Amino acid sequence: MASAWRRLGFYVCFLKSKLNGGPDIISRGRRVIPGCARGIYSATGTWTKEYTLQTRKDVENWWHKRIKEETSKISEADKSKPKFYVLSMFPYPSGKLHMGHVRVYTISDTIARFQKMRGMQVINPMGWDAFGLPAENAAIERNLHPESWTQSNIKHMRKQLDRLGLCFSWDREITTCLPDYYKWTQYLFIKLYEAGLAYQKEALVNWDPVDQTVLANEQVDEHGCSWRSGAKVEQKYLRQWFIKTTAYAKAMQDALADLPEWYGIKGMQAHWIGDCVGCHLDFTLKVDGHVTGEKLTAYTATPEAIYGTSHVAISPSHRLLHGHSSLKETFRKALVPGQDCLTPVTAVNMLTQREAPVVILAKADFEGSLDSKIGIPSTSPEDASLAQTLGLPYSEVIETLPDGTERLRNSAEFTGMNRQDAFLALTQKARRKRVGGDVTSDKLKDWLVSRQRYWGTPIPMVHCPACGPVPVPLQDLPVTLPHITAFTGKGGSPLATASDWVNCACPRCRGAAKRETDTMDTFVDSAWYYFRYTDPQNAHSPFNAALADYWMPVDLYIGGKEHAVMHLFYARFFSHFCHDQNMVKHREPFHKLLAQGLIKGQTFRLPSGQYLQREEVDLTGSVPVHANTKETVEVTWEKMSKSKHNGVDPQEVVGRYGIDTIRLYILFAAPPEKDILWDVKADALPGVLRWQQRLWALVTRFIEARASGTLPRPQVLSNEERAEGRKLWEHKNSVISEVTAHFTEDFSLNSAISQLMGFSNALLQASQRVVLHSPEFEDAVCALTVMAAPMAPHITSELWAGLQQVPGKLCAHYAWDDSVLLQAWPAVDPQFLQQPDVVEMAVLINNKACGTIPVPQRVSRDQDKVHELVLQSELGVRLLQGRSIKKTFLSPRTALINFLVQD
Repeated sequence: MASAWRRLGFYVCFLKSKLNGGPDIISRGRRVIPGCARGIYSATGTWTKEYTLQTRKDVENWWHKRIKEETSKISEADKSKPKFYVLSMFPYPSGKLHMGHVRVYTISDTIARFQKMRGMQVINPMGWDAFGLPAENAAIERNLHPESWTQSNIKHMRKQLDRLGLCFSWDREITTCLPDYYKWTQYLFIKLYEAGLAYQKEALVNWDPVDQTVLANEQVDEHGCSWRSGAKVEQKYLRQWFIKTTAYAKAMQDALADLPEWYGIKGMQAHWIGDCVGCHLDFTLKVDGHVTGEKLTAYTATPEAIYGTSHVAISPSHRLLHGHSSLKETFRKALVPGQDCLTPVTAVNMLTQREAPVVILAKADFEGSLDSKIGIPSTSPEDASLAQTLGLPYSEVIETLPDGTERLRNSAEFTGMNRQDAFLALTQKARRKRVGGDVTSDKLKDWLVSRQRYWGTPIPMVHCPACGPVPVPLQDLPVTLPHITAFTGKGGSPLATASDWVNCACPRCRGAAKRETDTMDTFVDSAWYYFRYTDPQNAHSPFNAALADYWMPVDLYIGGKEHAVMHLFYARFFSHFCHDQNMVKHREPFHKLLAQGLIKGQTFRLPSGQYLQREEVDLTGSVPVHANTKETVEVTWEKMSKSKHNGVDPQEVVGRYGIDTIRLYILFAAPPEKDILWDVKADALPGVLRWQQRLWALVTRFIEARASGTLPRPQVLSNEERAEGRKLWEHKNSVISEVTAHFTEDFSLNSAISQLMGFSNALLQASQRVVLHSPEFEDAVCALTVMAAPMAPHITSELWAGLQQVPGKLCAHYAWDDSVLLQAWPAVDPQFLQQPDVVEMAVLINNKACGTIPVPQRVSRDQDKVHELVLQSELGVRLLQGRSIKKTFLSPRTALINFLVQD
């Protein structure tokens, strides 16, 4: 009855058009309905045969809102469901999406939809990495406030994401520049401070002497000049805040072994951390026996031998020679460039209380990133040589026993221990006394988090003349940013100009004090955001431990490879810290990691370095040249950029080809971790367009067969037709197995699409009686549509709407009252799993059958593996050895492989 009313609606539109003198609205089987909202089945009740550009637009316009409404909110109440947390790196709100955004969010959206269909409780959250220098620069340039600039960009980008039909868990949205988020960033900073992991020391910064301000590295050009004033940037020592990430280096290095393969990223993490073989130890400094109040931290690879120290070495570039140290002049007087210089300064080890002289080494660069190290002649020939040259006394603390074992002597309570036991005991004692001892590498530095900018999380510390640095009480958080309207970019941190905000009472003694005017590096905001997504509305703590324990770790983390070192390291550090604070039970935040490649556009560049637009290049000759000057042009592929004239506007591309087509193109053009070279004329785009048309044609054929008036009767099929149905059943189960594996194991969604393409081609070749009467064919068409749904949700929703109305259904296991995205993911039939593990593969050479070989079922669809097995077989050795194989074709459906060889 409902279908009849829809048809009636169509004819009403038809009559209105003819009465008003409109065009004929029936054309080649496709009905275009002037004056009606849509021309697709879901609106008209009449199936459209041809899948044209207009059909694609109609389908997406109809289904876009409905699919969005289907995305229900997630409740943690049902703990019986397994969870799946898919997380894509959140964007900086620049105001405009680029194709890199489209790629990462298409991948996460596809996997989230797949996992929902598998019955998982899924979150796929989204938020905004909203603090940072670009917004502040925009405020200075446009005379705007960073907050208004950022919020307007968020609003615009949110609309863009919605237009792409992405099913984010928007009820979990977070924005790092809002006080309800950065309150908890400040809370975590204070926890780090209380744990001895946040501290201040002098460090080099980029200083603009004209604008009198600190510059980020991004604000210094390749010539070392300021981006604004053009002045030569100076290196200046300022007191800066650090987070002691080195304290977790060894734990984070060791934890990598327990994580699944991250496709090269684990190696990058391991290299960034370095070999954790030593530690830093703290020293106080004396001159002529008087304590100066200055401290020094130095590294040794052999802390167990610390009682054999002869000296503490610093580099000529050390802050003690260049910063605001009270000992600067003492060190500079002792310095003789090019020589190892003994100084009158003595370093007192805060663990052993042993004293040793400070030496300025002649060489400017130490191992790794060090600028100070402990000299121990017993374990370093280089240190022994220096001690001998300068006449420095020391004790031999290592003795070797006849069996080759090394043990300590002259080492207080560690005497008699073997070196390994002494290493553990000494570093543990140092950590307990908070005088160093964290096992780390000689290349890893602590994280400098101070930024002398406005648009960032205020560091929640107060500087008191009497008490020193004092954390803001937790009950007084957040320390919100003052509202500053004038941004000049001069005079250091803009926060320093807000005197009413800066001047405050010390939380400890209530005396006059000043707030910290540095803000935090934006990497701090993004180092813990994955926790906040688990409990984004919590007003009492950063997150509820039970909720975090339920959702964490993130099952799949997706983002650009450029963030696979620093951001990932900082995020892992925060997770380890929160674990040790008993805030969460998991140490590692991310289980599987997928670092997707870039989308690159073609660039045309002159020898001068100038980039040209494609229209300015003459491509008709043997080499590309500038159309006007005839200069040779270099053609290459680079990351998309407006300045390189190789960018692609996502909205323009979606408007031209449709959401599903762009989704399929991005997923099909390359494996996720590989770069995509964007060329819509010759690349994968035509292929995915044709596939959508084949899917439409396949469902159209099925609908027409069932609408012919003959009800399906499987019993009328001949033995040959039943065998054809059986082949389709086997093919369906094989495809389900392989596509599921791609979604859950290697994330090669391009291969998953290839499998579905091959499956649809096989279904299109089915005989007419099989199409009408075979339950295997019906099941295969339905399974194909369901498996394509996470990748192309709009077209498959419309195809499913057509399948729902087909009379005489033979497959009752689908939820026919629900949409395609609410269907259960197809499962492999138990009978298929009970089949023999071996397939007899027919081998053809130049289209002539030559015999068969047994092939394991699990690899029978992999052409490369079958090819290799044939060559290794007795038949292959006899018939193919020494022959030139030009091409190989595998047909999994018919279990044959054909070798084309040159005789």
